[in-house]
Amino acid sequence: MSVTVYAPPTPHFVGDGFRVHNFIPGMIPEGMARMDPFLMLDYNSRHYFPPAATPRGVGVHPHKGFETVTIAYKGRVAHHDSAGNSGVIGEGDVQWMTAGAGILHKEYHEEAFSRQGGDFQMVQLWVNLPARHKQTPPGYQDVRKADMVRVPLPANAGTVEIIAGSYEGQTGPAHTFSPVHLMNACLHAGGTASFTFPAHYHTALLVIEGQVKVNGDALVPADHFAVLAPGTGSFSLTADAESTVLVLSGEPLREPIAAYGPFVMNTREEIVQAFAEYERGAFGYLAE
Repeated sequence: MSVTVYAPPTPHFVGDGFRVHNFIPGMIPEGMARMDPFLMLDYNSRHYFPPAATPRGVGVHPHKGFETVTIAYKGRVAHHDSAGNSGVIGEGDVQWMTAGAGILHKEYHEEAFSRQGGDFQMVQLWVNLPARHKQTPPGYQDVRKADMVRVPLPANAGTVEIIAGSYEGQTGPAHTFSPVHLMNACLHAGGTASFTFPAHYHTALLVIEGQVKVNGDALVPADHFAVLAPGTGSFSLTADAESTVLVLSGEPLREPIAAYGPFVMNTREEIVQAFAEYERGAFGYLAE
């Protein structure tokens, strides 16, 4: 079969504000290497959080060697990091943080959203950095939904909203360190979107809302994750209902992956070094 469909695994909490299903690497038998350069995908399916006086989230923690990409679909997420970046994203917005040579950050429910409570739905994706860029200075991209490129689909089927990479000759606003395509297919019932990526790329999709068929055959319901077989360059998505589908495709780096906790490097020695740098304060300071 050219598509493998994964039901959402049992959720767990990251901190007290993110109730996530881990699809990458948790559901992938081959682990991180199978979806290289995508190292991790945590999905907070729609979940109601009651009002809280203290915002829920994840406190200060370090990262090094990769990028974190947070996409908000419901609710609002706030971010602060030790490089001086901060921001709040609402529905459809994206925070794209480059940990690079090392950074501290924290992320949590935005204060007003936390006080009123409500439905919360988001994706966090970890994108690996090539070895030559793992020591790049930390960075932050605030990608607003309003700034994303929208490509109308034929026959009023819907639109493709580009976060990074390109679709039908148009390019999204996010900068990447290796070839990565990340986009939302927003399809009307019965609408079809076709995609073509290089056949050697690793490609997958997550159904955020609705239900789609891949190539008119493999059914992918809401909150399910589908991985396309290696060598699949072209495919189509047809919506059974109004649907939003996160599509990701990237060129594999094919470099050694040494991952431990919040660090992703190429060797065990580099992981040991990352912990030493963190412990001596090389990633800066960020208040809780």
